[in-house]
Amino acid sequence: MIHTESEEYRMSDSAGWVRVARAADVPAGEMLGVEAGGRQIAVFHLEDGTWAAIDNVCTHAEAALTDGYLDGDVIECPLHAGRFEVRTGKAISPPVDIDLRTYPVRLEGADVLLRVEG
Repeated sequence: MIHTESEEYRMSDSAGWVRVARAADVPAGEMLGVEAGGRQIAVFHLEDGTWAAIDNVCTHAEAALTDGYLDGDVIECPLHAGRFEVRTGKAISPPVDIDLRTYPVRLEGADVLLRVEG
């Protein structure tokens, strides 16, 4: 399921951290597509309670990865079944062969923040 953050969550601080969602809105095992810092980013709340974020556009055919299938810490592209490891952004199965950028994620109170500067 894809959700997009509300306008109130696009605030950023001077260190480049951007509020993108409420943690309660992304249950463990789910993902969220957001726009932050002019980028399309996929945010993952993994089953073990950790968080990860990578570019949300497949490097093979430019599909939104959050339209795909999350299996543990691997996301499968909805178009051609290329797979990426969401913690590292590493491309792990054909036809994808270009890794994705990762983004630091932190929780601040009830909010999920991404660092997108640089």
